[in-house]
Amino acid sequence: MAKPNYSFEKRQREIAKKKQKEEKLAKKKSAREPTPQDPAGQGAGGTGA
Repeated sequence: MAKPNYSFEKRQREIAKKKQKEEKLAKKKSAREPTPQDPAGQGAGGTGA
């Protein structure tokens, strides 16, 4: 009978955690991004000084 490979299982859990963390960070970034973009986009076109 084959023994379980705990190192592989641990690595898979770490990869899953990392992926979730990156997704959460990207979601936060995308939620935060539109607010500063709108005024910056309008301000850059309106002020030509």
